[in-house]
Amino acid sequence: MATTTTHDGLNKDVAAQDHAPVNGAVNGAGGYNYGGNPLAHMNTGDSARFPAFGGEFQPGLYRPTTERKFANPAPLGLSAFALTTFVLSLINIRNRGVIQPNIVVSLAFGYGGLVQLLAGMWEMAVGNTFGATALSSYGGFWISIGIVLTPGGFDIGAAYKTSTSHVNDFNNAFGFFLAGWFIFTTILLLCTLRSTVAFFLLFFTLDLAFLFLAVGHLQGDAKGNYNVSLVKAGGYFGLLAAFLAWYNALAGIADDSNSFFVIPVAHFPWSVKGRERRAIGKTERETV
Repeated sequence: MATTTTHDGLNKDVAAQDHAPVNGAVNGAGGYNYGGNPLAHMNTGDSARFPAFGGEFQPGLYRPTTERKFANPAPLGLSAFALTTFVLSLINIRNRGVIQPNIVVSLAFGYGGLVQLLAGMWEMAVGNTFGATALSSYGGFWISIGIVLTPGGFDIGAAYKTSTSHVNDFNNAFGFFLAGWFIFTTILLLCTLRSTVAFFLLFFTLDLAFLFLAVGHLQGDAKGNYNVSLVKAGGYFGLLAAFLAWYNALAGIADDSNSFFVIPVAHFPWSVKGRERRAIGKTERETV
């Protein structure tokens, strides 16, 4: 990917790229010093101001910190979210006739829950408020889903099946739960409108997944069954969100130290990076 020179208050006279150089890299040095570990590629502050970028879970300009002691936790959190969402979404669309979500309990507690929550805490340590809020919240979401789905553990579903309960009490309550997550995801979605297409689409498809799942449970029939068509629609949007989360995770992992290509993230024309590229193109045309 071509690099351009920027001049701003954060870094001066250095190349602006979509990815950080690997640990110990020096622009124009003709090589990299991995410090004995080719997997240790971290932002050293040698690269310029980074644009909004899903791989770093940054909806705004990324501000490099030269003293940062942590690697980028975003790909870990995105991967945890993606795998757990992928499995539950396959069950929501009833792929191969599977309708019982019990297998998701292990992922919800272990990977999508605990690991994603830890990634969110590490985002807080590196100073990324958006990443900390999103990953920690969705980590809590998966832990709470695990609590709801644990067979015979917390008896949440059974509490809505007493003699005085309405047939759709659990569906309605779970619909309220999902509606809350739809609202929260909408808030995060608004914060991605000046970032990249890949980053925006992740939250857009996730938002639609929560919406369809919430409405599907709120539209239960007289027998206490949720609306299968709406839940399936939510499952398909969940699958899209899972693959987009993996895509953004790959964009955060792959760089010129371990990949032959850089993952395109497609900056919005009105984003800071998009305006910079238009200004550079205009300048080049004027000088021809």
